[in-house]
Amino acid sequence: MNEPAVSVRNLTKSFSGRRVVDDLSFDVQKGEVFALLGHNGAGKSTTIDLILGLKAPERGSAKILGMDAAKNRKQVFERVGVQLQNTRYQLNITVEEACIEYASLYADPANYPKLLERFGLGTLRKSFVSKLSGGERQKLSVVLALIGSPEIVFLDELTTGLDVAARREVWRTLKQLKDQGLTIFLTTHYMEEAEALCDRVCIIKSGKKVTEGTIDEVISASGQKNLENAYLFFMGEEELL
Repeated sequence: MNEPAVSVRNLTKSFSGRRVVDDLSFDVQKGEVFALLGHNGAGKSTTIDLILGLKAPERGSAKILGMDAAKNRKQVFERVGVQLQNTRYQLNITVEEACIEYASLYADPANYPKLLERFGLGTLRKSFVSKLSGGERQKLSVVLALIGSPEIVFLDELTTGLDVAARREVWRTLKQLKDQGLTIFLTTHYMEEAEALCDRVCIIKSGKKVTEGTIDEVISASGQKNLENAYLFFMGEEELL
């Protein structure tokens, strides 16, 4: 088998004595859409930070495209796109200026006007970021994550703040990007989103993996009829079914 796009082994991290990521291991294969699923506070965002080398683990390791991101930051970030929940932008620049700024970081950036059109932001090129709605800023963050023409993109709760129509629009675009060979690693608490996009999912509870597999495998292992009910089953919340 080819080298995974992401390889996580026994990743462990605590804050103030609380274990946030607990001996977590999984692989993400090149060209697939993989999701970490879990409640708010389950450790999803911290796991991404550890993989990207933004935080240091207490134990374990993570590699992106065979590299340790903390030790090979430049090489990794030339090949990886990132949209994080806590991303902050300058508000006094336009959408176009933000795109130009990001594009300047890469040797061979993508065509940002086409990306803006693809995500329904083409008419907002001259708008100030401060004037964008929450959903528009969220879509801009995905555009900026894709400007470097990455091999893999990390998307943390990417459709939070989007209405149903905009969410489905983003799904369609991500499916097209996957068809072009992009590896997508996402976190979400929308089970419909995971079912629509993902090849495989890993469900975590209090930072610990409870199950992993294809959507069908996870549903089958739970004895439930859909991913939402399977998720509640693995979370120990069967009484909510």
